[in-house]
Amino acid sequence: MNILVTGSSGQLGSEIKDIVLSDGNLLMKHNFYFTKKDMLDITDKDDVEEFCIKNKITHIVNCAAYTAVDKAEDEKDLADSINHLSVENLAKISKKYNISFIHISTDYVFDGKSYLPYKECIKTNPNGIYGQTKLDGEKAIQRINPKNSIIIRTSWVYSSFGNNFVKTMLRLAKEKDSLNVIYDQVGTPTYARDLAKTILNIIFKIENDNVEIYHYSNEGVLSWYDFAKEIMKMAKLSCKIEPIETTDYITKAKRPYYSVLNKSKIKKEFNLVVPYWKDGLKECLEVLNEKR
Repeated sequence: MNILVTGSSGQLGSEIKDIVLSDGNLLMKHNFYFTKKDMLDITDKDDVEEFCIKNKITHIVNCAAYTAVDKAEDEKDLADSINHLSVENLAKISKKYNISFIHISTDYVFDGKSYLPYKECIKTNPNGIYGQTKLDGEKAIQRINPKNSIIIRTSWVYSSFGNNFVKTMLRLAKEKDSLNVIYDQVGTPTYARDLAKTILNIIFKIENDNVEIYHYSNEGVLSWYDFAKEIMKMAKLSCKIEPIETTDYITKAKRPYYSVLNKSKIKKEFNLVVPYWKDGLKECLEVLNEKR
């Protein structure tokens, strides 16, 4: 198989690349093409189509995304071009050349007003531009409907690669004695490496005529405050974490108050065991320590 992974310099793309490059069995069986913007511009349909034809691509994993939630409010066209129009291009190419397509989406397609974990069938209602452009990307895939293709929504992604909440907390904890962290936004962190393993596990098992949506995060439920407290505990840092309300931390884009995803569908259909969030955090911190 010839597998294209876009956004390979991001958190999830980097984790997929790291796993593949350390797995001789995968490298022996399949050809992986890890691209980033300077190598392949997914906003250019002709460029992507030429790449797929030249390399006989059989699978696409789209990890590329515009994820600057607040900046998206001012950069709507840019966010739309990456999160929506580029995804539309990838879906059209996937359908035309019978390419299996995995696209990564987000909990931000929901408004966060639920009190039960979101199932895939729950009505979407994004709060801002970022969530709306990601939802528009989802709708484009469903409309074009390439065979053997899925959408995976995830939440609160962190990794030993890139910029994320865990690395920010570790950095700030060494600079300050205390940090204020929101306690009234609830969800579940996703260790990008766990999601990367899942994608590599299911990529060749996808068989459907119509695009399916799945939810994936680690197991468990907590607030950003709880998450920060556990980061400090595991990292053995003395920085005090103070709880604050969302109204005390003003952002341009509105965040969902509740982002817990129901993962029953993906676990059942692909026979998956999803790791607990603390286990993912522990592994990530160990990796970060090794990288020092």
